[in-house]
Formats: sequence, structure tokens, C-alpha cells
Amino acid sequence: MIITRTPLRISLGGGGTDLPSYYREHGGFVLSAAINKYIYITINQTFFPGYFLKYSEHELAESIDAVRHPLIREALELHRMPGRLEIVSIADVPAGTGMGSSGAFLVGLLHALYAYKRQPVTAETLAREAVEIEMNRLSAPVGKQDQYIAAYGGISCQEYRPDESVAIAPLAIGEAAIRELRDSLMLFFVGYTRAAAELLGEQKERSERGDPAMIEGLHFAKRLGLEIRSLLEAGDVRRFGELMHDHWMRKRARSAAISNPRIDELYQLARGRGGATGGKLVGAGGSGFLLFHTDDRRRLRAAMGDAGLAEMDFAFDFDGSVVWFRNH
Repeated sequence: MIITRTPLRISLGGGGTDLPSYYREHGGFVLSAAINKYIYITINQTFFPGYFLKYSEHELAESIDAVRHPLIREALELHRMPGRLEIVSIADVPAGTGMGSSGAFLVGLLHALYAYKRQPVTAETLAREAVEIEMNRLSAPVGKQDQYIAAYGGISCQEYRPDESVAIAPLAIGEAAIRELRDSLMLFFVGYTRAAAELLGEQKERSERGDPAMIEGLHFAKRLGLEIRSLLEAGDVRRFGELMHDHWMRKRARSAAISNPRIDELYQLARGRGGATGGKLVGAGGSGFLLFHTDDRRRLRAAMGDAGLAEMDFAFDFDGSVVWFRNH
């Protein structure tokens, strides 16, 4: 039996510039952080032929082509895995909540396949193979940050270049600033989920046809991401909260589907009675988790609790995808 553990993530700046419709023309930059909420993938050999798959659904497929789950099917095909396999996934956070679950799922699955075959693998290879499956084989309108942050972990500066090369570097920040940043951030579950494909598909279409508002919005996101990197590396965590607010207001203006009246109401409550300095909806938008920066955790927690939102406590993950258990 093999079990891998792969982190989910929060995006801190530059989100959206990791899509090829943008970075192939302008180059992208994303700052994101892996958190200690995980997807666990278990692979075990069975006594019976076929592929036994357990995720939000159950499958028993006689062949790889018969596998309904597209990520599992393509990963098995890429690695030409023989039958008699049982694959089980368990997640700390529901899918569709804007925390990069599909990218983390795929990175964790690929890592488990390598471990099952007793082959060493680097984080770079895991990220590249996950990108190959999602973006090229399945033509999903997704970016690259989810796969890379899941594989590498940490608080990561990610540069996406027009030639498809990627440069990954840890944020140059000390332990004291990491603790301050962690203590200033709070996550609250909005209470429903949605797939990001519709929103990202709209961004892809508008970027490819050169929509001025979309392109300028993504230019702004990249500039802000670079500014956030500089501020955090200088230890100015307070100013980061104000930039989060600027980022959210511009991101919200990119598409009507980014937010809704309920999200707007909660955001205003957090900034008002809750005392948050800034915030954003994690992920492509519309649902999932609200991430806020605050100097008063108790005040913000009380305001969000009165609105019926559950807090999800978290810390940063610096391990990336790991083989968590091996008995094989």
C-alpha cells in the first residue's frame, strides 16, 4: 500500500496570470502558499482484475479506457499502469472550493504511481506531468499554479514564461514574518462549491481575443503580485492586507460571475464590523472560502460567526507532495 499526502493552497497574488492565454503573450507571476489541508491518495494491489476507484463516486473499470474519472484515466494511461489496482482519495476540504483541489489530486496521484513503481520523482516532474494531463491532454481551461504549489509546497514565487518554462523560488521571508503572516490570515467557508471551469473559460476566451479590460485586469494582478512579494519580503505584513483589498476589487470587476450579493455582503461585513484590512475569495470566484487579513482575529471571528460562517484554521505547508506511508 502507498499513501501520498499533497497540500491544497491559497493564492496570495497574481492569480489568473498562470493561464496560457495570458502568460504566453505577457508572462505571468503568481505568489501562492501551500497549507496544511491535504488530499490523500492510496494505491493498493488487489487480487482481482480491473481498477477499483473510490473518490466521490465508486468505479470498477475493466480497462483504463473505461475509467470515467478523467484525471485518473489519463494518469493511468500516461504511466501504463496494469490492472489489479485499488485507488482511493480522501480530502480535508471539498472539491470546488477554490483551493486547487484538482491539481493537488493529480499531483498526489502521480506521486503515488511513481512510488508504487518504486521510481524516484522530483517535484518538477510531478508538476509538469500534471500540467500535461490537465492542460494538454484534457484541454481544461486551468492555469499552472495549482500543480506547481502542490508539488513544491511552501510560500512560492512562480514565474510563468511565454516559452512555457517555469521558475519556482521560495518567498525570501524570515520565520518571524512567516508567523506574523500566518497569524494575520483567516479562512471562512462560504458554504457551497462550484467548478472553476466556467469562470476560467471566460477568462481564456476574453484573453485570447485581446479584450482590453481583461488584459489590463491581469496586468494589474501581476503588478500587484510582484508588489506583494516585495512587501512581504520587507516584512510589511500590514500593507499586504490593503493590497488584498485592492486585488479583490479589481478581480471582482473582471467578471460578473466572480462574486454575488451574498459574497459582497459578507465581504462588507468583514471589512466593517469584523475589522478586516482586506480579503478575497480564494480561487476563480463565486464560492468556496473567503480569505481575510486582520489585526484582530477575535473580532473578525465573531462577525463571521454571527453571519453563520465556519472558520477553517490552517498553517503553511513546506513539504509539498510526500509519500506519507509505504508498505510495498
